[in-house]
Amino acid sequence: QVQVVESGGGLVQAGGSLRLSCTVSGLTFGDYAMGWFRQAPGKEREGVACISRGSTTTRYADSVKGRFTISRDNRKITLYLQMNSLKPEDTDMYYCAAFRSNDCSSRIREWEYNYWGLGTQVTVSS
Repeated sequence: QVQVVESGGGLVQAGGSLRLSCTVSGLTFGDYAMGWFRQAPGKEREGVACISRGSTTTRYADSVKGRFTISRDNRKITLYLQMNSLKPEDTDMYYCAAFRSNDCSSRIREWEYNYWGLGTQVTVSS
């Protein structure tokens, strides 16, 4: 059984930083590209970032480019999202997801991802 578990969310002031982590079990982590998504109540889920199996490719939503960094450690079976210069509009539930592919697609598309976590809440106060 595949389990995807996010952690690291919390409350932070605007301009601050958080690092999200995601651990995966029940699948071969190195066989999957990985992504981060976010969603606010009543809104569509947005693809935030993707990283390929070997970390050679990363993709970001325009809204987070230059502020967020996705990375992974295949030995530790962990995915990360470093979030800097946080803004109130970054307030969302953040989800980690696994995509059975070598590489990221040109766009970060929700329907391509096979396994999802339950999310971790990020709240940025102004």
